[in-house]
Amino acid sequence: MAQELLRIDDLHAWYGESHILHGVNLAVNEGEVVTLLGRNGAGRTTTLRAIVGLTGNRKGSIKLFGNEAMHLASHKVARLGVGYCPEERGIFASLSAEENLMLPPTIAPGGMSLSEIYAMFPNLQERANSPGTRLSGGEQQMLAVARILRTGARLLLLDEISEGLAPVIVQKLAEVILALKARGYTIVLVEQNFRFAAPLADRFYVMEHGCIVKQFAQAELRQNMGMLQEYLGV
Repeated sequence: MAQELLRIDDLHAWYGESHILHGVNLAVNEGEVVTLLGRNGAGRTTTLRAIVGLTGNRKGSIKLFGNEAMHLASHKVARLGVGYCPEERGIFASLSAEENLMLPPTIAPGGMSLSEIYAMFPNLQERANSPGTRLSGGEQQMLAVARILRTGARLLLLDEISEGLAPVIVQKLAEVILALKARGYTIVLVEQNFRFAAPLADRFYVMEHGCIVKQFAQAELRQNMGMLQEYLGV
C-alpha cells in the first residue's frame, strides 16, 4: 500500500471568533493528486492554511509523513517536506524572476535543479531577468509553482492555481501537474475550476460549511456529477 503522507482528523480552525473548520477528516497517499472542491467560503483554503500553521487557533490532528504537526511552527512544517503555493502567489516585485525562483531555502534533498525547472517552464527561462512586476499573471503563477519545486518538498499544496488565467496557461499547468505526479510528487489541489481539476485528480473531497461532505475516486466521478451539480453548480 502507498504511504500515507497526510492525515487530518477532526480538524477545527478559527480566525479570531469565526469558527471556519468543523471537524475535517481527510487522508492523502504518496503519489496521489487529491482535489478539494467546494464553493467559496467552504473552508478549502483554510484547510491548506491550517496544514501549514497559518490559521489562528486549531485543534484536532494533522499528521505529515507520519509526524504529528499540529503544534509545529510553519517553517518546521515546511522542513518536513511540504510546499505551499498560496492563491496570492507572493511574487517579489523588486526581484527578477530567477531571483524569486532562487529565494526559498532547500529544505530536503531531491529538489529540482534550475535546468529541470526551466525545462518544465520555458517561459520562466525567457523571462529570467525580468522583474516580478513585468511578468504576466500566468508567468507569475508558473513562478509561484516552480519556486517550491527547488526546495525538495514532496507534498505540494496548491491553492487556486488556475484562477483568472488564459486557457493556454491553464492547459500548461495541467501538464505540469501530470508531469509532477509522474515524478512521484503528492499534490493537494484547491480548485474552483472543476474542468481543470476533474481530469487531474485521483480522488476528490467535497467541502461545505467547513466539513467534508463527500469523497470519491476518479472512477466514481461520473456517478457523482449530480451531487457535484448540487454542491458546486458545475
